[in-house]
Amino acid sequence: MPAFVFQTGKDLARHAAQIIARLIRERSDLGQTTVIGLPTGSTPVGTYRELIRLHQEHQLDFSNVVVFCLDEFYGQSQDNPQSHRRWLSEHFFDHVNLQPENVHCFDSQVAASDVELHCRRYDDAIQGVGGFDLVLLGIGRNGHIGFNEPFSMKKSRTRLCTLDPITRQACASDFFGESNVPLQALTVGLSQILASRHVLLLALGEHKARIIAETLEGTITDRVPASYLLEHADARALLDMPAAGMLTGISMPWLLEKVDWDEALVKRAVLWLCEQTGKALLKLDDEDFRQHDLHQLLRHHGPAQKIAHRVFRWMQDTIEYHPANKETNKTCLCFSPHPDDDVISMGGTLIRLVEDGHRVHVAYMTSGNIAVFDHDALRVADLVTEYNRLFSIDQQKSVEVQQQVVTGLDNKRPGEPDHETILKIKSLIRWSEARAGALHVGCRAEDLHFLDLPFYRTGTIAKRPMGDEDTHIIRELLQRVQPDQVYVAGDLADPHGTHRVCAEAILFVLAEMKRAGQPIPEVLLYRGAWQEYALHEIEIAVPLSPSDIELKRQAIFMHESQKDEALFPGADPREFWQRAEDRNKGTAEKYNQIGLPEFFALEAFTRWDGSEI
Repeated sequence: MPAFVFQTGKDLARHAAQIIARLIRERSDLGQTTVIGLPTGSTPVGTYRELIRLHQEHQLDFSNVVVFCLDEFYGQSQDNPQSHRRWLSEHFFDHVNLQPENVHCFDSQVAASDVELHCRRYDDAIQGVGGFDLVLLGIGRNGHIGFNEPFSMKKSRTRLCTLDPITRQACASDFFGESNVPLQALTVGLSQILASRHVLLLALGEHKARIIAETLEGTITDRVPASYLLEHADARALLDMPAAGMLTGISMPWLLEKVDWDEALVKRAVLWLCEQTGKALLKLDDEDFRQHDLHQLLRHHGPAQKIAHRVFRWMQDTIEYHPANKETNKTCLCFSPHPDDDVISMGGTLIRLVEDGHRVHVAYMTSGNIAVFDHDALRVADLVTEYNRLFSIDQQKSVEVQQQVVTGLDNKRPGEPDHETILKIKSLIRWSEARAGALHVGCRAEDLHFLDLPFYRTGTIAKRPMGDEDTHIIRELLQRVQPDQVYVAGDLADPHGTHRVCAEAILFVLAEMKRAGQPIPEVLLYRGAWQEYALHEIEIAVPLSPSDIELKRQAIFMHESQKDEALFPGADPREFWQRAEDRNKGTAEKYNQIGLPEFFALEAFTRWDGSEI
């Protein structure tokens, strides 16, 4: 199956939308309908937005398009926020001129006794319009397509299926907890998907890299249902660079073809060789290069000692005790997508910047209010009510607010947006924790900025697109603070997408400033709680002492609502402070394994190259 790799998710979405638009126009010119199977989720959102733009700005006509939702959670009412029918309506159907009779979705509340008949009729409806012309697919971390979970049969029909634990874990954030995720779902079967004339498989982000490599470069197996697409006559994988990161052609291109050995590729290959051989850089010899298919590199840049010394010096130069230069006082600005990303991701560096005498600002881009447990909001409402009673402060209003919280929580179904009062209390909880954490590492209260960007203010996992109002707030802050150095979360593995959206917005504003001839600060990218940069990607590594790590841990502990058990922990069961410490110590260990000095811990950064993510 051919794979097309794009620098950004936006580029991928534009390409996918153009393929779909071209098919619709071609079939429309022939007087034919276009039948499309559609998924939900964060992956296809960009494609839907681009199709909406083509409809609004270029008159792409959907009046002769028939769409089928590929799956649906069983037992969910259509007005639930997690309903796939509702999701597709809000993100796509309601914005184009699809005819109501041409939109087909599962009845998620069909009686158990009628499920088999309902599924058979859904299959008949697909066949009745000639089968799928195109199916748009995402891919689960376990290789599912639709809700065809591992070990689904190739000839499976539309049916009720039991969701795999990995799938339920991935859906947990949408339902505010894995325990709220339904056990079953309705799905179009593999037989209908594989019978489609065209298939587009989309994947975004590093968390999809492993399953993409297994799907495209592994064997065809029912353990990875997406691998059946390898036999399809016209299936294409559209990937962003992070999702393609573990494909051989991306991660180890020298194994497939002759390459141009620039510095970046030399570094990647030699560090890969250290990993393969278990040797430090300065212990590599010519035979190591030959035995691992690096003859080209050895022939053009050898001998081994010379190549290894070059990479050793490059890696040694990444070690930087004073990331903003201790000699002159600077203004540094850390953008934190959520209220705890600053101390989790670069708390040690914040400590170092403050110690070096720099003025350190932190901008919290979102309130993070949806990641607070209901019981924490109730606890704060009770506390404030009792506090006001003890000190005779407007007791009547406190009781009213407390009752709003109790009533709102009692009447809320899992995944529904909170009442505005509850959202304000949850925002206040995250505000107080962020303030305490930043003050603990030495930042000043007047240098903490709570932006509360509008795109995030939905009260649900699904967010609005970043808009002009958001970028205006970011631009105004940059102009007011005038930083010499900016830190941005470049974490494309963030399963919630907020890091990616925030990074895109910041770098868009900086790119605009650059085009306008305005001075641009130095921009360093850090990773969030999910994954560290690979060794060959690291451009700055800040050493941390045991006391730095202890202080960083204490700052993370200030985020009590995220302590012990976070509402959206992702697939990693460790607490955030444990992930941070394990990652920082792990990076130091990797440096030691390649023969560099043995540090207690390291925080890693890359530099922004001037392009938008």
